Amino acid sequence: DIAGQGIANPLATILSVSMMLRYSFNLGDAADAIEKAVSLVLDQGLRTGDIWSQGCTKVGTQEMGDAVVAALRNL
Repeated sequence: DIAGQGIANPLATILSVSMMLRYSFNLGDAADAIEKAVSLVLDQGLRTGDIWSQGCTKVGTQEMGDAVVAALRNL
């Protein structure tokens, strides 16, 4: 069990929100922004442990979520 350890990857949940906005609420622009923010964070080399590879920066759940929020705010 990984609960409370800060090692879960939040990107699937974040991208699920994007899909909800796009397909349930017809908010394509908001969905696009979320997807772009996730892409920017991954382009910066940030990775949670489950998708980490050499040359990338390993971060925890909170750090990954915070990075996506920061990227969204800077769009």
